Amino acid sequence: MESPSSRVRVTRRATVPDPVRIARALHAPETGARLLFFSGGSSLRGLSQTLVRYTHHSRHVITPFDSGGSSAKLRTAFRMPAVGDLRNRLMALADTSVLGNPEIYRLFALRLPTDATNDELRARLGQMAGGRDPLVRAVPEPLRSIVRRHVTFFIEAMPAHFDLRGANVGNLVLAAGYLNQGRSLDSVLYLFSRLVEVRGVVRPVVEESLHLVAELTDGSRVVGQHALTGARATALPAPIDRLWLTRSKKSAAPYRPRISEAVDDLIRTADLICYPVGSFWTSLVATLLPDGVSDAIAATDVPRVFVPNPAPDPEEHGMGLAQKVDTLRAVLTSGASRRVATERLLQFVLVDDARSAPTRAAQRAVEKLGVEVVRVPLVTAESAPYVDPERLAEALLSLA
Repeated sequence: MESPSSRVRVTRRATVPDPVRIARALHAPETGARLLFFSGGSSLRGLSQTLVRYTHHSRHVITPFDSGGSSAKLRTAFRMPAVGDLRNRLMALADTSVLGNPEIYRLFALRLPTDATNDELRARLGQMAGGRDPLVRAVPEPLRSIVRRHVTFFIEAMPAHFDLRGANVGNLVLAAGYLNQGRSLDSVLYLFSRLVEVRGVVRPVVEESLHLVAELTDGSRVVGQHALTGARATALPAPIDRLWLTRSKKSAAPYRPRISEAVDDLIRTADLICYPVGSFWTSLVATLLPDGVSDAIAATDVPRVFVPNPAPDPEEHGMGLAQKVDTLRAVLTSGASRRVATERLLQFVLVDDARSAPTRAAQRAVEKLGVEVVRVPLVTAESAPYVDPERLAEALLSLA
């Protein structure tokens, strides 16, 4: 008979970075901390590849709202969420020492040429399905057979006039798995996570096909992530004031989906929650919009850490540190079903203590919001102006 267990709240004084905790993590990554990240895009690729050395249990809740490029073609054809960011994170967390993973990484990174005809590209997919393409032949079994089946299914499912120019092969394979698994992203992500030994968990925040709507400070609205992020974002006539989700690019009507029980559990059982560097609005804020996210965060008793971009982010449109913290706090608070203290949603801001250190006035402004500023070395001469992945991983592991 098992003895009864009790839940208690434990607090401790943390040293950042903590050499002892870091050494323990390096020695036994298979028992490592469950660090959870809300993100999207490729900004965490370096950190994810670094984390594999320290923990095999990091958790990545990803935005599936990309609406540009080849993702837009897949979403239009199949009314599905975007899978590009999910694929990117899966590959970043894959164990590169496992037989076949470098080969599957190269295949999944392949982007079909934009100067070929659709007939030529369909023939290329046919070669992949038949196992005659060199990149597919290089993938060992059983991965090769699984990839071939998925490519075959995509060929059969795609509309007659689907434009393959510039399509990412990994996205096509994941899209095929999504359709073949009864439109379940979780199922296909689980399958490929097992096949390529992903050292962590990657999940979309929701599985619905949704789009972002931004209202700018001048009152105008912009629909679609493609119109907000990257080079296009610098051309916005005014800063972004608020963001919400909608069901169609043709409508700006607000819609709040609810996270699944699986995502809720990932958040509630994390050892640390991180709001990391990356595109502030379309990667970070976008992932916090669904119902249930804030409630799950507030239910935890773990550090909740914001790591702002040390380098300029076009989406931030000149936002200062205090404004970013206040915006993040407001988004999290508005998503909660009941009133909760700021510290239940956001406790720390992790900033570099030298090259991109905030002014004392900026630090005081953040602390007036009820959030503690932690100054640690994050940017190196080699990584400047960006955060060094090794230093960020060590800082987060020290806090967990």
